[in-house]
Amino acid sequence: MDRFVWTNGLLEMNETLVIQQRGVRLYDGEEKAKLDVGVVLLSTHRLLWRDQKNHECCICIPLSQIIFFEEQAAGIGKSAKIVIHLHPAPENKEPGPYQHSKYSYIELSFKEHGQIEFYRRLTEEMTQKRWENTPVSQTSHGRTRAVGIVGIERKLEEKRKETDKNISEAFEDLSKLMEKAKEMVELSKSIANKIKDKQGDITEDETIRFKSYLLSMGIANPVTRETHGSGTQYHIQLAKQLGDMLQAPLEERGGMMALTEVYCLVNRARGMELLSPEDLVNACKMFESLKLPLRLRVFDSGVMVVQLQSHSEEEMIASALDNVSDKGSLTAEEFAKLLGLSVLLAKERLLLAEKMGHLCRDDSVEGLRFYPNLF
Repeated sequence: MDRFVWTNGLLEMNETLVIQQRGVRLYDGEEKAKLDVGVVLLSTHRLLWRDQKNHECCICIPLSQIIFFEEQAAGIGKSAKIVIHLHPAPENKEPGPYQHSKYSYIELSFKEHGQIEFYRRLTEEMTQKRWENTPVSQTSHGRTRAVGIVGIERKLEEKRKETDKNISEAFEDLSKLMEKAKEMVELSKSIANKIKDKQGDITEDETIRFKSYLLSMGIANPVTRETHGSGTQYHIQLAKQLGDMLQAPLEERGGMMALTEVYCLVNRARGMELLSPEDLVNACKMFESLKLPLRLRVFDSGVMVVQLQSHSEEEMIASALDNVSDKGSLTAEEFAKLLGLSVLLAKERLLLAEKMGHLCRDDSVEGLRFYPNLF
């Protein structure tokens, strides 16, 4: 055991791992070594042993130290062993777990088997003597450079540090982006105020067009809790802003939008000042009390939509009946394609027409299909 030296357990440059086996105990001659059970590793240049629990406890000997080796069969209560006879320790040997030993051989006791394959691979390496053909490379400081399979832990640590660095840089970029976004919001506020001051110098069409540009860029002047406080006053101001913002999109979509669509549209326009679902619902509930041209509607199924006050329910039912009559029958998906609506809203229109007695349904394995009610 006095031939072993401490090592970091990493492979050297030009060194390759050949085989490793868990559950191996070391013997100094016939005596158990003062080390626990560990993993024995065979490389092209060295024989290494590493503690299974404490990976920092790792020792090695060069294969050039081996004179010969032999197998020792397992017995009753004894594991199979490989006995390795060694040359005397060199005078310039580095520190190891043992300073002196009365034995010139060591034993590897295989508690979890694997000794047959390990013995075969050791025989191959001792025959080929690859350590003579590819000596390990040295760094400028005389220390060996660690690479290879056993060096995975170090590579993982380096990768983790690199990932942390990339994340830190990403957050720095995000902070800069948020600062720039705030500057753009301030710019939009300034331009909006100038439009108000010069109302007579700028035509109404130009004002509407410019505001639509701001909205599409997502930098409209948003109502926030910082500017309007919290509670009812905040929701009132938010409802008024939503009333101005949603009228044009609602007209483009036939007078009705699902609340989920409204939520996405509004938050895209607000930029960094995102709106919570709760605040959106509370603001939409105030549309009618503030006498805005919008209202929040809840269908029997629980689906919530925002629709124009001028949106006629009779026209909606008539449209559904006309389309179903023309086609003979329609599913919600087919109706949605015809009108350019979401499937959710198309289904609600068909259900409403059914509720009023104009349509009837056929619910089969093929899905829900609506027909004109002839009764």
